[in-house]
Amino acid sequence: MTRYKRLLVFFSVVLLPMLLFAAKPAKDTRVYAVKDGQELKMDIYTFPFETKMEQPCLMFVFGGGFKEGSRDAADYADYFTYFAERGFVVVSIDYRLGMKDAPAPGIFNTQPLRNAIAMAVSDLCSATDYVLRNAQELNVDSTRIIISGSSAGAITVLQADYEERDHKPSADVLPEKFHYAGVVSFAGGIFSTEGVPSYTRAPAPTLFFHGSADKLVPYDKTRFFRLGMFGSFSLAARFREKGYPYLFYSMEGMGHEVAGYPMKEFLPEIEQFIVDFVFNRKQWLVDVRFKDKLRRSDKTVTPKNYYN
Repeated sequence: MTRYKRLLVFFSVVLLPMLLFAAKPAKDTRVYAVKDGQELKMDIYTFPFETKMEQPCLMFVFGGGFKEGSRDAADYADYFTYFAERGFVVVSIDYRLGMKDAPAPGIFNTQPLRNAIAMAVSDLCSATDYVLRNAQELNVDSTRIIISGSSAGAITVLQADYEERDHKPSADVLPEKFHYAGVVSFAGGIFSTEGVPSYTRAPAPTLFFHGSADKLVPYDKTRFFRLGMFGSFSLAARFREKGYPYLFYSMEGMGHEVAGYPMKEFLPEIEQFIVDFVFNRKQWLVDVRFKDKLRRSDKTVTPKNYYN
């Protein structure tokens, strides 16, 4: 083998993977809607190599209690890069923050939170509509759009899929035959007026992460008669009862930090969920009780001290 060929092999086998690993995805920022005088933007992340094949799309809604947060926070960078490197078009969106300057929500003071969720869901649907209308340009496979979110963003994506499946007006902007292909929720829940949500049509395959000691977004539920917020434990039980495919990581003894750290430490597991449940359409109902004896939890975050 000539010296040139040896160098070429060395580059292909050793250096090229290192360069690919170190590369950052290209970022394209666009305005997808203007509401209440506010420009709502999305960041579109793609790996900087062209492909003619349509790619799956992973949309993301940031957390922050519907009162703060940003679509491009540094904590989300690993998540965006990981999936962009694997051929996804990653889209992180703005949405209107309906709980800014609002008091802490409670079971007898739900209207501000309900309004905030409604605005966020409306904005996510508008962003989805933008992606669908520009799918060819963005090289997106419109049948494989997965929505994901953290905390308030997780509430938004779960609520959006629920309302789209139940023909709620919030989803009217979306094409009649469109459905989200999957949902990934980091410490989320659904606000319901009918008790534990029951779906008119089967929901998208859903990956739940939730800490069993979460005091900000309820792990199980907070309800008054049929009105309340239903967390991942309640929703997973409903999915199992009805036979809807899901994967639930119950993070034993953990608090609201589960809204964030799986996006750094469980990336292969999230990818495997998408491959198994979304791409390969496995009809699995899976509950995982996960306990990390070395991780310390912060269980002090509550609605009262977060919003005051």
